[in-house]
Amino acid sequence: MPGSVQRLPGYTPRRDCGLTGYERVLSRAGLEPVAGIDEAGRGACAGPLVVAAVTLNPRRRSALTGLADSKALTVSAREAAYEEVIASALAWHVVVIPPADIDALGLHVCNVTGMRRAVAGLASRPGYVLTDGFPVRGLAVPALAMWKGDEVAACVAAASIVAKVTRDQIMRGLHKEYPQYGFSRHKGYSTPSHMTALAEHGPCPQHRMSFANVIGIIRARAGLPVPVSPELAGAGAEELARAEAVELARAEAELSYG
Repeated sequence: MPGSVQRLPGYTPRRDCGLTGYERVLSRAGLEPVAGIDEAGRGACAGPLVVAAVTLNPRRRSALTGLADSKALTVSAREAAYEEVIASALAWHVVVIPPADIDALGLHVCNVTGMRRAVAGLASRPGYVLTDGFPVRGLAVPALAMWKGDEVAACVAAASIVAKVTRDQIMRGLHKEYPQYGFSRHKGYSTPSHMTALAEHGPCPQHRMSFANVIGIIRARAGLPVPVSPELAGAGAEELARAEAVELARAEAELSYG
């Protein structure tokens, strides 16, 4: 009679396992705690880049019912989820990178460096790291880059929420200092109303002077020619009005950009 065959534990999460599936599989492989990293503000033309790393408590992560991609949550739901994550996380750390550093070093360099600093700042060393979007070298622990990680992994979703809420708080503070730009509404992203205010008042120290749209407005205000891409050359008043209407509708629905 043949001997029994020992089956190895499975290390592939099922499609229906929910947001905690990857963390549970990594825990079975002995790679816990698992940290997630995400950022907020990469696409904005004003304000800082904020990177967060979060390690969730394995005993409490399934109870975090408010986790989701931060951009898909209303302001009130996102802030409630933030409080829940901060109260129950094993460790979390936030890195704030100012516009001057982005201009000097480049956005991608700041993003990668911020992710390394966020992991290094965690109070407990993770056994594994999940990142959103692209691989990050130099984390000193095993890591996996996940496409739309904030939609498929709880720790990345938690990091997305922490980064987004932290940055929104910063932008509301900057609105008090520079009310003419409307930072509290668009959070530094290139909405039509922001571009109108930028053209009228010029950039402030919180704008990213290396970004093409900011450079274009600086050149226009100085009377210099501004190259216009073919995609933007045909944009008329109707398209801009429609974009403005979408922006206002989002604000009324308590949605903000991520």
